[in-house]
Amino acid sequence: MKEEILSSFSGKNVLVTGGTGLIGRQVVDILVGSGACVVIISLDELKVNNCVEHIIGDLTDFSFCKKVIRDFDFVFHLAGIKGSIDVTRNKPASFFVPLLMLNANVLEACRISNVKKTVYTSSIGAYASAEVFKEEEATGPPMDMFPGWAKRMAELQVKAYQIQYGLNNFSIVRPCNVYGPGDNFDPDNAMVIPSLMSKIYNKCDPVMVWGDGSAIRDFAYSRDVAEGVILALYHGTKSGFVNLGSGKGYSIKELVQALASFLDFNYEFDVSKKGGFPKRVMDISLAQKLIGYQPSTSLLDGLKQTWEWFVKNQDEYKFKKNYFKDD
Repeated sequence: MKEEILSSFSGKNVLVTGGTGLIGRQVVDILVGSGACVVIISLDELKVNNCVEHIIGDLTDFSFCKKVIRDFDFVFHLAGIKGSIDVTRNKPASFFVPLLMLNANVLEACRISNVKKTVYTSSIGAYASAEVFKEEEATGPPMDMFPGWAKRMAELQVKAYQIQYGLNNFSIVRPCNVYGPGDNFDPDNAMVIPSLMSKIYNKCDPVMVWGDGSAIRDFAYSRDVAEGVILALYHGTKSGFVNLGSGKGYSIKELVQALASFLDFNYEFDVSKKGGFPKRVMDISLAQKLIGYQPSTSLLDGLKQTWEWFVKNQDEYKFKKNYFKDD
């Protein structure tokens, strides 16, 4: 990232919701390195950076949001809920309700507190099903029904601010399938990359992979996406959204082969299990043009760095808020 962008955060008071998460911890590290005064709000009982204040609090409580979101120059709203296809399908209320509440609360608290700039992290799941996702073609119901609608509601909230109050200081990004250090390795609701790594580490023989391996996905490394989020806040997205992805499509077979290039394991494809939609890749040309987004981490390098982190932090998921654990 350009020095002029990083230096613009020096001495500024910055809040990062979900700063212990996959993208959030990378955003925090970049901001701290730029000299910003950073505060994290999260329900995760984790210490990800010794140079920041960590507030444990529930963003679904509007009174709490109004109390803590004061006197900040910038807010990075990254807090969210991440889970596998199974938990999305079987526990939709655990996604939908808290997402609606925390998004509405944080964005409204930013508005009434006159935060100079706010960026909201939406999701690829807010798109309708397609092979290539483009911002100008964002029509139809979201493919991830409940979390997708919750994400869309927050996007509409930002649009409502623009229409009624003339506000253009809210920006929005839609990331794709993000992976990296700090990913969710909970075996009960992990996504494809952490799920595969967990199976490999636990010596599953063979590692069973759903589908025939032909499904194509856009896997973006968390550091690259974090830079995109910062660029979106700095340049602005005119109250609309931009895609953040790797700009490339990889088949699940290519993903498994990349892992096998530096890890020793056997694998088989289980064609009796559905591999999901054939292709889902993000067009990042608008983000490249509008905010100067340029992801640079190869899939292989990203997987190696994620594996190295996972081996040293296998139990971290146990200290994260789990919205899908039955009381």
